[in-house]
Amino acid sequence: MALFSSLTPVFIAITCVLIGVILKKANGEKEKCETKSKPLSRPWVDEDLKDGTDHHLEEEEVDEEWQGLDENIAHVPFSVERYSEAEMIKRSQMFYELLNKRRSVRFLSNEPVPREVIDNVIRTAGTSPSGAHTEPWTFVVVQDPYLKHKIREIVEEEEEINYKKRMGDRWVNDLKRLRTNWIKEYLDTAPYLILIFKQIYGWLPNGKKKTHYYNEISVSIACGILLAALQNAGLYTVTSTPLNCGPQLRVLLQRPANEKLLLLLPVGYPKKDATVPVLTRKPLEDIMVVM
Repeated sequence: MALFSSLTPVFIAITCVLIGVILKKANGEKEKCETKSKPLSRPWVDEDLKDGTDHHLEEEEVDEEWQGLDENIAHVPFSVERYSEAEMIKRSQMFYELLNKRRSVRFLSNEPVPREVIDNVIRTAGTSPSGAHTEPWTFVVVQDPYLKHKIREIVEEEEEINYKKRMGDRWVNDLKRLRTNWIKEYLDTAPYLILIFKQIYGWLPNGKKKTHYYNEISVSIACGILLAALQNAGLYTVTSTPLNCGPQLRVLLQRPANEKLLLLLPVGYPKKDATVPVLTRKPLEDIMVVM
């Protein structure tokens, strides 16, 4: 009896430990299930940069029968100039060599650029294909010094937070070799800033919302064509996606709520002392698969 009494505290302790282990395991399984059911938190994700192609319009606002497109649109014969194989090879090689010179330049001169050139490169971007020919893009060209500086203030304020808190050590370390940080002098010095907005929906003449299919993909293609057009004109830029700046820049530039900032491009000539990192591009065999 005395032995049992002396062992009682031991049994109680063991029982408590076992209960604790069981509860910890149960909580762990619960947390694991919750983790699976909830998306991972990524504080660096910008709401404006999320794909808006799955944007659901409110049911009462959608006109299922009509999207403002003429069902009886005329179709005409299509004819183009066809090149010889030798000419095709020559033109494709020349175009590759032109675009292979494209570099992201962060040191831009304030030297004036003809406005007509900017008009033409944006016209070129506007030839891009788009879902159901909705053309869901807006190109905002900023040349006013005051507006450019306000944009710089907004971008630098958010970018400093991005670098120090949101982006994480891995991302920041990957950028160190490119010698880039939250200071964006080119937003003041470049003669033009082009801000490209995606229209996540449009408006019909009857006042209802118009679906813009694949709006982000469509605008992204237009941005690629714009970069090629700038290179062809002898102008340079650096692609910038200023995280968490979209809402403030929309207000500053008086853009409507259906537009979200996708890309910001400072455009101009490189400074005479501009530098770029020594980088190599993947060879063809690493980027192309022939089946």
